[in-house]
Amino acid sequence: MTDEGFPEAHQQAGATPEFRASQEERERVVEILGVAAGDGRLTMAELEERVEGALAARTSGELAELTADLPKASGVPAGAKEVVRLDFQGGSGARRGRWIVPRRMEIHAVGGAVKLDFTGAVITGPNLDIQAEVRGGRLLLLTRPGIEVDVDDVVAHGGRVKMRPERGSKEPVRLTIKISAEAHGGSVVVRPHRALWQWAQRRPRP
Repeated sequence: MTDEGFPEAHQQAGATPEFRASQEERERVVEILGVAAGDGRLTMAELEERVEGALAARTSGELAELTADLPKASGVPAGAKEVVRLDFQGGSGARRGRWIVPRRMEIHAVGGAVKLDFTGAVITGPNLDIQAEVRGGRLLLLTRPGIEVDVDDVVAHGGRVKMRPERGSKEPVRLTIKISAEAHGGSVVVRPHRALWQWAQRRPRP
């Protein structure tokens, strides 16, 4: 019997074998990288390069190298706020990076813009209810694989509702967002984060 096709570590007496990475481990590293980018520790170019490396990693050691220079995850916060209220008139606001997703959000945007970026958000529950009133403004949601959005209860009066779903994502649903809103001359837009959509599809960069 030969050792052809086996790692060199298996061929040396006393050497510790390096285990193959599981899909769950790859997904966990991708999530850590997304949070690090949201905290400003990685540029978008670095983030995309490392996520591609995580998806292609064969061993746990290769995955460990991708997060070696990042602080260890401190864990998910124990609790999220029951209600978060955002009121912007003629201004703009955003939630991005490692923000904690509450159970409910009440949003009032008059002539302003509200952006909710879920790319690096911390999800502590399975559901998020959003009640919004948009007048001459804009409500934008940036999602990631594992997040579903229901816009059936959005009513547009001289405004628009635009939703671009995830394409080909096979991730289990971790968060369901239900939006109940009225848009008067404003817009409600839901779309996946472009970079994460490309990674999920394993497409080469243009």
